Amino acid sequence: MKLVYLSLGSNVGDRESHLARARERLNEAGIRLLRSSAVYETEPRDVLDQPWFLNQVVEAETSLFPKQLLAQTQKIERALGRIPSTPKGPRAIDIDILLYGAVIVSNPGLEIPHARMADRRFVLEPLAELAPDLRHPRTGATVAEMLAQVRNQPVRKL
Repeated sequence: MKLVYLSLGSNVGDRESHLARARERLNEAGIRLLRSSAVYETEPRDVLDQPWFLNQVVEAETSLFPKQLLAQTQKIERALGRIPSTPKGPRAIDIDILLYGAVIVSNPGLEIPHARMADRRFVLEPLAELAPDLRHPRTGATVAEMLAQVRNQPVRKL
């Protein structure tokens, strides 16, 4: 079993319900949730003209390989109403693989650790709740150290 960290986000419809349903579906898909962070409300990045997001990080165990895990998360996204749209635009649910143990994957369509996690307070704040001393497999920086670099980004704990 591998320990994984996943980021959940939603900014359309019943955002809290989308996060809850995503957690349920992950468990049903053989991705056993161990812990969940609090939920945070965050302003959109990149595409600014859209509703604010609710974000959360979950810690889970899985026997799925990285590509299988990606396939399952994408299947859950589709089942919960995510449709292809503007990149970084509005979505019912977004599930990103942040970390998969200490494994590094660099393939088209799958980058682990998540390529932009160190630049996103909406990922690091909830991740720091669960594992502040966890180290980034590429840089060796802890989650707490990475979070200190992005404190200027607005995030509100619910």
